[in-house]
Amino acid sequence: MRKKPQSQKLERRRFIKSLGAITAAGLAGAASPFEAAGQPRPQQNQRVTQEAVHAAEQIIGIELSGAEEALVLGGVNRNFAAYDGLRKIDVPLDTEPAIAFHPGLPGKKQPKGRQNGKKIGKHARKPEMPHYKTVEELAFCTVTQLAELVRTHKVSPVELTRMYISRLKRYGPKLNCTITLTEELALKQAAQAEREIKHGKYRGPLHGMPWGAKDLFATKGIPTTWGAEPYRNQVIDYDSTVVERLREAGAVLVAKLSMGALAQGPRWFGGVTRNPWQPDEDRQGSSGSSAGPASATAAGLVGFSVGTETLGSIVSPSSRCGVVGLRPTYGRISRHGAMALSWTMDKIGPICRGVEDCALALKAMHGPDGRDITVEDEPFNWNANHPVASMRIGYLKTEFDQGNDERKKMYGAALDALRGAGAKLEPIELPQFNTQNLRIILSAEAAAAFDDITRSGAVKEMSGQEPNDWPNVFRTSRFIPAVEYLRAQRARTLLMREMEKLMSKWDVFVSPAPNSASLIVTNLTGHPAVCVPCGMQGELPQSIMFTSGLYDEGAALRVALEFERATKWRTMRPKVDWA
Repeated sequence: MRKKPQSQKLERRRFIKSLGAITAAGLAGAASPFEAAGQPRPQQNQRVTQEAVHAAEQIIGIELSGAEEALVLGGVNRNFAAYDGLRKIDVPLDTEPAIAFHPGLPGKKQPKGRQNGKKIGKHARKPEMPHYKTVEELAFCTVTQLAELVRTHKVSPVELTRMYISRLKRYGPKLNCTITLTEELALKQAAQAEREIKHGKYRGPLHGMPWGAKDLFATKGIPTTWGAEPYRNQVIDYDSTVVERLREAGAVLVAKLSMGALAQGPRWFGGVTRNPWQPDEDRQGSSGSSAGPASATAAGLVGFSVGTETLGSIVSPSSRCGVVGLRPTYGRISRHGAMALSWTMDKIGPICRGVEDCALALKAMHGPDGRDITVEDEPFNWNANHPVASMRIGYLKTEFDQGNDERKKMYGAALDALRGAGAKLEPIELPQFNTQNLRIILSAEAAAAFDDITRSGAVKEMSGQEPNDWPNVFRTSRFIPAVEYLRAQRARTLLMREMEKLMSKWDVFVSPAPNSASLIVTNLTGHPAVCVPCGMQGELPQSIMFTSGLYDEGAALRVALEFERATKWRTMRPKVDWA
């Protein structure tokens, strides 16, 4: 590229001042009628000068001559009328852009599941039932165990609900994992479930199960704070689809659980959510924005919980807290009524104490609702008896071979356990693709979602104000050109094609969790994954992750279940005795 004459270069102070006059997105404006007719546009009251246009060229990656800058100037200034008009339109926060992402490539039929086409039904075996003297001793049971106790009238939904509410009150403050306790609603729902079950109207395994929701799911008449100061008093007048469907399944909502402010990290307006394995550690806490659901589930404060993931927010806190986290295929569960962070990347999934619990929760929540157009009508096939030995399973050998001897030994034992359970593991590699370049997709969409509070200054109320916190990211992302965002989405399609080639050869691949390159890859391509505890490093649990084909969660869950059964880590529980 040719260099500009030295006289045209801006001093640093002048350059920064000029950038403040424009947004990069404003440079792509069409020519005005004046330029189209060959007439110069009147230059009075210009909000952007030619000097500012020249400065912004360094951001948008083009180099214009002085004459070209003069021609561009009219369109750039004319676009401000459109920007101002758009900003005056009241666009509700739950309004999605008129574009949609679908993880399946055009013309590609999705598999109906490779497990003999069997839809979810009975479990492979009856769950091992606990010996207990008090209901409190059931706090760490899986949903499959609790469901059998409720179904056979050995424990009532009201007893379970009172027990978990008591634990939320007793241990929740230490963990800082509860934003709103929904005690009145929970007791009402539990009493209804108890009456129905008593009269033979059993809705299924989630009937009477106390659960907690990440506080970004709309709950009618109950605060939905999104963990952020600007929304701490927000009350939405309808229920999200997830809340509706779990209510229809008979589940009992006991709490709105903490989340990182606007779905980033473990810090919310009440502080940092703690990990029950390290309740006094405030530096990283429970990790990931679904911190509250993971912490509460690990500590036995709820039967199960539901979180969301955009770039690791189910897998990361589930791994750190030693619970099972399922991130389903993008578009598997409706996002209606859930706070949007990234319309093309947000996914909803359960966080549980057992693999089969995740399957039960997914069954209750998945499928179209007529309100989220990204949700596909694909069956959820799950056969807990399907032989793992017949499945094509790869593993990211290079990632398992990294780290210190303790880490290698732990993951080596995990892979050996899989092999011992019948899995035939073959080393594989991920597509060579620089996914870091695509992170602007998330940044740009998040900035668009919260543009109103960025421009109003309400983001200044948020406690996180560091360079990587949302307020600065939102402001910074206003300088991402629309052209670059769309180019990133096109590059994303290339990545999807590469992953399609890879997954055509394998039913499942195995990787460490959450520090795997596959985490960002599969969040971009929409593939499902489930993480399961596989050991300890120091005082913290570690996990292994199973990733499968689009809409084929059953495959990943099946291998994860076999691993869970083959190891002792499913019984691993933190000592909750610090209240």
